[in-house]
Amino acid sequence: MAAVVQAINLKKVYQKNNNVPVYALNDVSVEINKGEFIAIMGASGSGKSTLMNILGCLDRPNEGKVLLDGEEVSKLDDETLAKIRNKKIGFVFQTFNLLPRTNALENVELPLIYSDKDNLTDLAKTALIKVGLGDRLDHQPSELSGGQQQRVAIARALVNDPEIIFADEPTGNLDTTSSYEIISLLQELNKTGVIVVIVTHEPDIAEYAERIIKISDGKIISDEKNDRIRQAKDELLTIAQNTEMKQ
Repeated sequence: MAAVVQAINLKKVYQKNNNVPVYALNDVSVEINKGEFIAIMGASGSGKSTLMNILGCLDRPNEGKVLLDGEEVSKLDDETLAKIRNKKIGFVFQTFNLLPRTNALENVELPLIYSDKDNLTDLAKTALIKVGLGDRLDHQPSELSGGQQQRVAIARALVNDPEIIFADEPTGNLDTTSSYEIISLLQELNKTGVIVVIVTHEPDIAEYAERIIKISDGKIISDEKNDRIRQAKDELLTIAQNTEMKQ
């Protein structure tokens, strides 16, 4: 089975003030296959976000190449890359990146503006219903909790029906319950066939993925199957049961 994303011998180098090269990525190769849920783990500065940005066509390597569905994309021009991203890839970020004076429905519609699809409002509404926010369409970000804002961001990532979602520290700004809710949602989306790749520095969050890639100093130090995948739905059920017992 051909990989959906294939990265070969990636190098990303930054020059510091003293002209000493610093490798954000140093000869990294990795494959992402259909239907996977992957966590990329590493400390701050390890290169995990750089890897995500290159795999997601937001950045280019200095050396090496990236293939998406068998097509090399690492050397395409910016306009072509933008079209590929809009069609095949969804992004979710730690800070949500929602427009503050725009309601949930309009935030989710944004990626559709650059598509050739019709019924943009209906598509955005369907995406919000899918993430459990069908009753929050007219709410602005300031009227939503952190977890709800992240759900809007996930709906926005989903609205173009992407093959793959990259989520960079998606629970980083959330409380424990909201974190479980977001991971549960990502697990459910993965079951529908969407590839999910989360970037995290938290070991307990990585345990919800079926495959864990660990990166340090720009190199992959391990890439292993997770045989004990935690289910976020179970965590939420436990919290609900404990809450009922206290009442």
